Amino acid sequence: MARYKRIDTLLSMKKVGVIPVFYNADFETAKNVICACADGGANVIEFTNRGDRAIEVFTALEKYCVENRPDIIMGVGSVIDAPTAAMYIAAGANFIVGPVLDKETAIACNLKKIPYSPGCGSATEIHEAHKLGVEICKVFPGSCVGGPEFVKSVKGPMPWTDIMPTGGVSPTEESLREWFGAGIVCAGIGSKLISKEMLQKNDYAGITEAVKKAVDLIKNIRNGG
Repeated sequence: MARYKRIDTLLSMKKVGVIPVFYNADFETAKNVICACADGGANVIEFTNRGDRAIEVFTALEKYCVENRPDIIMGVGSVIDAPTAAMYIAAGANFIVGPVLDKETAIACNLKKIPYSPGCGSATEIHEAHKLGVEICKVFPGSCVGGPEFVKSVKGPMPWTDIMPTGGVSPTEESLREWFGAGIVCAGIGSKLISKEMLQKNDYAGITEAVKKAVDLIKNIRNGG
């Protein structure tokens, strides 16, 4: 069962602005990564369902958060079907993210009041997601479906749309200004924020620094700086 109510998770995603996205099969490494991200100011984190028995790592991470870091809001990405979503929801996932829009997954999440952010690549898919109760639509892959210009084009006729691009967003001032200037509410950033080199070197302080820089940049951009 999710520790956070749907509205609180959604508001936190929007407030922070950056959602670190990663996967690691080693629990200790994954634990250190989520703590590093939260210490940098990004406490809403997407753990992707990409490895064998990833559910076991996530379950252990959520248990750790319950006991030690209740401030961290853990969600799961790369979910493409309802049974997988249900499995992670039972393990405590606070939100579900997918690369595609799947009706049954949306229904499963709605039944448990869990935010669902499906991957959408057209105005029609975003419209269908809205009908299924989606609050924040993931644009994926962000750079391939039109980038910031796609966001502007969608929000013209549908200004109520909340968009979170993943893929094609860098934690640089130029990239963040372009995307947030187009009207996104938050961005999912993976290896460009949590690099393989950082993980290989166990550079968790570096991850905290990179996350803090991105969080601060977003705050400055939003404040007109």
